[in-house]
Formats: sequence, structure tokens, C-alpha cells
Amino acid sequence: MADEMVRQAQTFVNTAYEGKLGIDRVPVNGVTGWPTMFALTRALQYELGITPLSNNFGPGTLSTLTSKYPSLNDGTVPNANFARIIQAALYCKGYDGGGLDGKYNDRVQDSIVQVKKDMGVASAFPGSYLTPKVFKALLNMDAYVTVNNGSDKVRAVQQWLNGKFANRTDFFIIPCDGNHSRDVAKSMIYAVQFTSGMTDGQANGVFGPGTQAGLRQHTLSVGDTGTWVQLFTAGMVLNQRPAPFSSTFTSAISDAVRSFQSFVKLPVTGKGDYSTWASLLVSYGDQDRRGEACDGVTLITPARAKTLKDAGIKYLGRYLTNVDPTPSGDLKHKAIQPGELKTIADHGLRCFPIYQTFGRDADGFNYPLGRAAAQAAINAALDHGFKTGTRIFFAVDFDALDHEVTSNVLPHFKGIVDAVQDDGNRFGIGVYGPRNVCTRVSEAGHATASFVSDMSSGFSGNFGYPLPENWAYDQIVTRTIGSGDGSINIDHNIASGRDTGQGSFDTPRGTKDDTRLNSGVITAMEKDVGKYMESLGFPLNGGTRSYQHWKCFQSSVVDHDDVITELSNRYNMRKALIQTTTYWEMRHIDPLDEAAWASVIAAFNTTGKYIKDTSTGIAKQRAVALIGAWNHCLKKGYVTGEKVRDVSSDQDKYDIWKHSHDSETFALRSVAMIHNWDIDGKPGGDDDSKALRRPALDYKDGEIYEVLRRYQGPSEPAFTEAKKRMGLYYIMEKYNSISRNF
Repeated sequence: MADEMVRQAQTFVNTAYEGKLGIDRVPVNGVTGWPTMFALTRALQYELGITPLSNNFGPGTLSTLTSKYPSLNDGTVPNANFARIIQAALYCKGYDGGGLDGKYNDRVQDSIVQVKKDMGVASAFPGSYLTPKVFKALLNMDAYVTVNNGSDKVRAVQQWLNGKFANRTDFFIIPCDGNHSRDVAKSMIYAVQFTSGMTDGQANGVFGPGTQAGLRQHTLSVGDTGTWVQLFTAGMVLNQRPAPFSSTFTSAISDAVRSFQSFVKLPVTGKGDYSTWASLLVSYGDQDRRGEACDGVTLITPARAKTLKDAGIKYLGRYLTNVDPTPSGDLKHKAIQPGELKTIADHGLRCFPIYQTFGRDADGFNYPLGRAAAQAAINAALDHGFKTGTRIFFAVDFDALDHEVTSNVLPHFKGIVDAVQDDGNRFGIGVYGPRNVCTRVSEAGHATASFVSDMSSGFSGNFGYPLPENWAYDQIVTRTIGSGDGSINIDHNIASGRDTGQGSFDTPRGTKDDTRLNSGVITAMEKDVGKYMESLGFPLNGGTRSYQHWKCFQSSVVDHDDVITELSNRYNMRKALIQTTTYWEMRHIDPLDEAAWASVIAAFNTTGKYIKDTSTGIAKQRAVALIGAWNHCLKKGYVTGEKVRDVSSDQDKYDIWKHSHDSETFALRSVAMIHNWDIDGKPGGDDDSKALRRPALDYKDGEIYEVLRRYQGPSEPAFTEAKKRMGLYYIMEKYNSISRNF
């Protein structure tokens, strides 16, 4: 909501410092935001004579302010604009700024007293004067009253931390808004370090060996009192455990500790021991713990399986697929390898499957890509032999901010849920990711268990968030165990018992040649494809495009199934590649395309000239690409019976273009030729991508992606569109797989 005094503060900074701050004018909208705070920070730096100006109220600004004005009051504020910066900051924080009259007046003094009280630093910085650290805290977006459904218990901890440690050089005032956060979590580390006796130069907010050593010396039990108990119970409060913030370790607190220890799978002692301290302070906790689970990218051989078994491992996470088209080195065996699950089962181990997409940022997550991920995971799980009921953990392997969880991750998992339901709920859904991602996805009803990437302690989605209630695996450290042939590098996980993977497996489906579609799957296949395309914004009735869904499906899948099957068998190329490319291109034909085709035909009939190389036919193929692909395949011996065409000849270009325009069969065969050309690196074409291995029925996701991408072109939107094509491919492959395994 707009505030008139904030509006006046914005007008002041724009007018008084016009052209002086090195930034654009602040929007005069009456709403406090970072642009206003940055402008006020720069205005302060300008008054202090600091150059260059910066948005950051950093050490230089604090040092200069401290040396010049260690105590600001009505007698020490140097000028009216300096006072107005203070008044403007107060208004932006929701306090009375005294009218922007350029004076450190009584109203300003009363507000400073209230601000210090709200911050919890009234005792540390008594009176109505403004200290540099409080000034720094005024020029950010932190709140010092409870907001966003914050907890009064958490706010009490925040105020205590400020009041207890604000006089330490490296401790800065944290928010007192009742919400746990990265800054609050880091302040707890500083507090532990200061209480351990570290100097300002030694304390750094990092949970390192010195901090750990200090905690090991302070195991707490019933009857203990003092600052260490306050720190420990603060940790309990911040982790949302039912314990009071107290300076005395009572029997009730001990009971709450037992509950927490049981929840995170620590020895249940009721004491504030080192492992419990660690679990309260950092996401990965005590990394010396030995858990019963692990995950990794290394092939499980009999020797490695024995190593894991001997180390007490029961549950092993392995990846269903590998998106890397040419995996090598440590990632060569990231995906489950043939025979590996049998080795795991033979050694009494259990496996839980993980599916990871291309997504390494928010752009890789949305509803259609979620549907695609689910179908890809289902296909792969069935290929490997995972049984019905297995829970698949879908990865969110990046530091998703909370707003990105809302805008991208949650819709993505809704897509996963819908696709799994459409498949008959054969598999369960888990989520892998930071704590906040896991919690929000699970609370939305999109996952039944969480695999928590707690090893990434610096992720904003881990810092300040409690362990999800439905956690199944807690990833805490990477270590190498075993020796010789049995040596293996793993991510070590604590297991809660909520998920136990699978200890026996169906016979893998294996790699088989494609066959004609079983007539019993065609109706379901058409419906599934239609649903996916609807999620991308393509209505079944075609919308503004030329062809409805049923017609595209009929032409690209059903009518020419014999031809597509023959091409697949000849070139060792999955039918789904040809089906996906053709259907996708046909769904994109619109009236403008058809008008362009008519113009090309009319011009050639009139002038004998091929006037424009426009894409044509059901697979939208250009003459230059057709000639390049067919000539290449003739040269390589992939095909016979066609003549070599001259790409500079209008007649040759028009002839092959018209053939693709008129004949759906020729267009489909040309899809296979273009795919072969692209796979070989498109020699003589417009794409300098490296050659892939020759078509194979066991192509990896990354190879499939590259084939689909190269068909469209060497630049955007081909890369983005290829991710969407992948979702279509997975659906096509689902039903082809059913048919060849019928």
C-alpha cells in the first residue's frame, strides 16, 4: 500500500541528489523497496564524501560513518539533507520521520528509541542517538516487527541475538520479523563463535573446525544454565521444535530434544550434545555420522556392492537416465547400467531411483516439462525393471528461490502428478532438492517423501529452513569408502525409513527393435499426445494453426506406421524420433505457411524460378535441407535409388521441395534422412555441432535432445523448443515401447 510520507521521501532523494547518485531516479510510488533504499544509501555515501558510490552499505561506508559520526543526534548531524536521509529511512521502515524538516527533532528521537527497542538493542545502544550499526540496519529491507505470519518466539530469539552481540565488530543487526532466514542462521554461528571465546578477527560465521571444537566442549543437560543454554534453545526454536527459548535446560526441554533427535535420526539422549548442536545449526549436521543410505554416479560392481554392504549401507540411490549425450569420466556410468540392479539385489541392497532433467535453473521447470519428466522417468523405470509402487525422486538440483518455487517448481510437479496419474499411478513421486523446495512441493500434495540436498548448506533454500517432515533421505557429505576394486565415491545419506527403495526387480525390458504399433494403444496414445500439446498451448481443435490434433496424429503416426517402422529398423533409429519430429512440425503449420507454399508454386510455374526456400509439407522441410540430407545419405550409402541434386539449381530445389509438399511418405522418409545428416554433424550444412554416434536404439536423453534440436536449427528457439519436443518424444516412446514389449 502506498504511503504519502514514503512518497515524500522518494521525492526528496530525487530532488536533492538529482544527477549525483549515478542511478536512475527512484520511482515516486509511496512503496518502500530496494531502489529507494539503494538511493538513500548512495545519498549517505555522497554526504560522507565516499567515492565511488555503491548500493552496498559495506565496510567502507560503515568505517567512514563510524570515524566521522559515531553518535548522531541533534547536535552532531552535519546538515539538513543528512538529517532528511535519516528521516526518510525512518518513514521507509514504517516509523515517524519527523516531517522531513531536516532536523533531528523530538519525533525522530522518539522513533530511534522505538527502533532500537524493536531491534532488541536498546540496552546495547541506549538513548535516542543513532549509531552507525543502527543506521546501516535502517537502510535495508529488514523488518523489526513481526510480519508474514512470523513467530513471536523466533522474534524473541532475533532480538536477543541483536542485544547480546551487536557490539561485536563483525555482528550486524539482523531482522526481528519472526521468520528464520539465512542472516539469522549465520548470526547463530557468529553467536556460538563469540561465546566460545573467538575474537572479532577469528569469528567468521562459518561452521568450521574451531566452531565445532567449541561445541564439543559444551554438551548440555538438565540443570545447566546460561548463554550456552540460550543458544541451544534458540536453535530449537528456529528449527520449529516445541521448546521454550530459555536460559535453563529443563526436563521439558530435554524431552523436546529427545523428540528432535528421534526425528533427525540421532542417538536419543535428551542432551545438547555435539551432533544435536550441529543438526540445529547447519543443514548437513554432524558429517561424521554414518547413515544407511547413499547415492552416486558410479557403477555398482560386486566389489563395490560389498564395500557398501560392509559400511552399513542398505539403500542406494541411482539415476534412471543421463542427459549428457557423451558421458565420460566420473559421469560415464551416472545412469543405471545393464545388470547393475541385479548386482545390487544379489548383495542384499535396495535401490531408490532418481530422475534428473536438464533443469539447472528455474527456466527448466514448468508444467509441460513436468509432464515430460514424469513420462521419461516412467519409461526408464520400466526399462530398468523397477516394480509398480516404486517411488521415483524427481530432482530440483539448483538453489530455487521461494518465488521460483511458486512460479516454476510447483507447476512442474503438478505436471509430474498429472502424468503419473494418467499412467495409472504405477509409480510414487518423491522430490529431491533443498529443504524449502521439498517442504513446499510436499505440502502442495505433489510428493510423498523428500530426498533433501542438505549437503548444499549454502543454498538459500536450506539456510534457515527446518528439515521437511516427510524426509526419507538426508544427504550430508561426500566421501570415498573401500579400497582397490571396491573403492567408491558416494554422497552419504541418513535414512529415515520412510522410503526403502526396491530390493528385487522385474526383468529389464532390454533393447528391442521397434514394431508396428499395437492397435490397442493408438487411442490412448492419441489422447496422451493431445494432453501434452494442450499443456503447451496447442488446443485440440488446432486454434490458429491449420490442422487439428487428430489429423496431425493420423498423418505422422497412424497412416504411415509401416513406413516409419521400416525406417526405424533400417537406420536403428527409434520410431519416436521420426513421429515426434513430423507431428511437431505439422502442428505448427499455419495459414501463412500455406500461403507461402502457394506463392512458391505459382512463381515457379510462371518464371521457372525457385523464389524462396520456405519450409513445406507435413514435416516443414526446406529444399536446401532436403538436398543436403539426401545427398549426404546417398554419399554414405544410407540410401539408394535417388539422384544427387544440385543445391544451386532452381529446378532441383523446386523438384525436391514439391515432392515433400505433395507426398507425406516422402516427407517422412526425408525426416529420417535429415536426422541421419544431423547425427553425422550436418557436413556442408548450417550447424557446426559435433557428430554424434550413429543412430542406436539405446540413445541417451542427451543424444535424443540433440537430434530433435538439430532438426530445427543451430540457434534459438531450437534449444528451448527441443526441450518441449522431448516431452512429446517420451510419450511417443511410451506407446512404441508397449507395442514392442507386448
